[in-house]
Amino acid sequence: MAERKTLQDLTIKDNFMFGAVMMDEEICRELLELVLGFRIAKVTVSKEKCFVYHPEYKGVRLDILAADEKNTHYNVEMQVFRKRKPGKRSRYYHSQIDMELLRSGQDYEELPDSYVIFICDFDPFYRKKYRYTFDMTCREDGDVALEDGSHTVFLSTCGENEDEVPAELVKFLKYVKAGLKESSEDFQDSFVKRVQIAVRNVKASREMEEQYMLLEELIKEEREQALAEGRELGLSEGRELGLSEGRELGLSEGRELGLSEGRELGLSEGRELGLAEGQISSILELLSYLGEVPEEIKEAVSEENDPEVLKIYLRQAAAAKSMEDFGKFLKDRKSK
Repeated sequence: MAERKTLQDLTIKDNFMFGAVMMDEEICRELLELVLGFRIAKVTVSKEKCFVYHPEYKGVRLDILAADEKNTHYNVEMQVFRKRKPGKRSRYYHSQIDMELLRSGQDYEELPDSYVIFICDFDPFYRKKYRYTFDMTCREDGDVALEDGSHTVFLSTCGENEDEVPAELVKFLKYVKAGLKESSEDFQDSFVKRVQIAVRNVKASREMEEQYMLLEELIKEEREQALAEGRELGLSEGRELGLSEGRELGLSEGRELGLSEGRELGLSEGRELGLAEGQISSILELLSYLGEVPEEIKEAVSEENDPEVLKIYLRQAAAAKSMEDFGKFLKDRKSK
C-alpha cells in the first residue's frame, strides 16, 4: 500500500497546509478580499480553531474561522471530495457561527454578517462556474432582500467562465487545482506567489512538521480502527462512529452489532449527513492514502447511495493495494 503523504508532499488543497497558510492573517485577508470583492481592513484568525481534533468529524476538522474590524465573521473550508447536500452543510456552518455569538451574550438583533466559503476542487453544482454566491432574496420579487446577514460562496477549480470573475481569482483557483509539481510553477500572480512562499515556509518549519505528524498519527489511529471494522463488519460508521441514520434505516446488522454505542456517542454529523455519506467519506479517506483520488472515482463513489453497495466499496478500499486496483474493481463491477 502506498505510503501516506509527508509534509513535503502537501499542496494548498490539503487541509493541513491550507489551515497552516491561512493562519497568516494578511494572506487570509487578501484571500477574503479576492473571493468577496470588497476591501477588508484587518482580519483576526482564530488560530486555536484552525486544527481541531474531534471524533465528530472523523478525526481532524480543518477550516478557517476569522472576523474583521466590523465583526463580520468568516468560515473558509477547503473541499477536495464532493459532499452531498452542500446547502445543508453551509446552513450548519452558519448556525455554528450564530450559536457561538449568542452563547457569548450577543442579542440576535446584533448578530453580525457572516460568510461561509467553500473552496472546491470540483464543480459543486455542475454549471461550470468559478464562483457561486448565494444570498436570501424574495422568490416573488427578486429586488426584495431578506437582509439576514448570511452569505454563502462556493468556489470551483473547474469553472469555465473566466470573463465573469476576476483574473486573479481564476489564477488562484488554477493554483489550487495544480498537483505537487505544477503548484511550484509561476502563475504570474502576486497573491499566488505569496501563498507559494508561505507553503515553502510551512514545509521548512520543524514546529509545523511536528504538528502535522501528530495529526497524522491521530488520523492513522482512526483509519486503522475503520479498517478493522470494515473487514469485520463493513459497518464502521454504523457501529463505532454511531451514525444514527442506521437506526432510522433499520439496518439489522447495525442494530445488532453496535448502534447502542452510536446512541451513546450521538454524533451530530452522522445524524445530519446520514449513513451513506459516512460510508462515502470513509471510502474516499481510505483511498486518499493510496494517492490523489481521480475525479471519475470520486464521482462513481459519491453518486452511489445504496448502503449495501457502499459496504462492498468500503471493504474493497480497505483491501486495495493501489488506486489502480480500486479503479479496476469499479470498472469490472460496472461491466457486469
